[in-house]
Amino acid sequence: MQTTSTPNWNTLSPLGAQALKNMDRSRQERGKMLDRAGYGPQQTPSIVLHSEPGLNLRRYGEAKADGPAVLLVPAPIKRAYIWDLTPEVSVVRRWLERGYQVYLAEWVPAGDGGADFGLADYGKRLLGTCRQLIQNDSGDARPVIVGHSLGGILAAVFSAVHPEQVRATILLEAPLHFEPATCCFNRLVNATKHAREIADTFGHVPGVFLNMMSAMAEPHAFQWERMMDRYLSLLDPKALATHMRVERWTHDEFPMPGKLFTDLVESLYRNDEFMQGKLAIDARTVGPQDLRAPLASVVDPRSKVIPWTSVVPFNEAAGSARKLVLKYEGDVGVNLQHVGVLVGRNAHAKIWPALFDWLEA
Repeated sequence: MQTTSTPNWNTLSPLGAQALKNMDRSRQERGKMLDRAGYGPQQTPSIVLHSEPGLNLRRYGEAKADGPAVLLVPAPIKRAYIWDLTPEVSVVRRWLERGYQVYLAEWVPAGDGGADFGLADYGKRLLGTCRQLIQNDSGDARPVIVGHSLGGILAAVFSAVHPEQVRATILLEAPLHFEPATCCFNRLVNATKHAREIADTFGHVPGVFLNMMSAMAEPHAFQWERMMDRYLSLLDPKALATHMRVERWTHDEFPMPGKLFTDLVESLYRNDEFMQGKLAIDARTVGPQDLRAPLASVVDPRSKVIPWTSVVPFNEAAGSARKLVLKYEGDVGVNLQHVGVLVGRNAHAKIWPALFDWLEA
């Protein structure tokens, strides 16, 4: 222990690592129980347009529609159906209703023996594959790209590396600037000599380990807010149903490749390289000034997980000539406020119409 309150993750034993991997499987079984209780997602029909290690590219709606294309980019830790939870709170359906051709980068686990992909693999290569396939399928060479949380980091990286291939970039509570004074994960990062040691212990870092880190870093958001949201949802059957579906989704994580974990912790959370214009993506170095497509950022001003200071300074420093910052004020029935922008009724009533109006202005 480096302090009385912060574990030294570098002392994690192989036996402890295996126990955490077993806990992942246990959580997935609890998720299946919630499925059987009727709290599984109600997803929009789709097809898998392309599949390769680490990625399925999904297409929703009819092929060769007339509208522009959009690529949705989830976080590479839990299943992508949080974007399409039920018809009433489906981001996928909102885009279809506005006439867009909708595609989703569905990250799939590589497995313990699978490829050890890093930030360049996800943010450049795999999203580049998606963009090329979208062009082949839809005829649109410059889709809108939309990312949430860690998926927003990947979307921002792609937009910075290939600004000419993006019509617009929308980042939903995506952390891109990491100040020690406001980053809730700073204490845990400082308790670790180097993230590669953790990655080497696990191979692929279990979702339950990442959940534990999140709960330790910000217990109010990941524990107390969730309990309060369930209490507030009890008198609203629709809110309670959404809360329970999100609960089912929280049990559906999968391991993160060790290289991606290392890149995120070291390059971003510890060294803030993207904001400083020093993020190495293969042979290139990129920063906010390289993101030149129109940029919209959604931020929850109450959040300590993704605080205002981790979102807005990057938006202000971006090279985009046209920018927007929207404040999401929260919802009841979303379980985790961090995913409220995807599944909250207020978000679907206010945030998404505002984003569409901005895009179509």
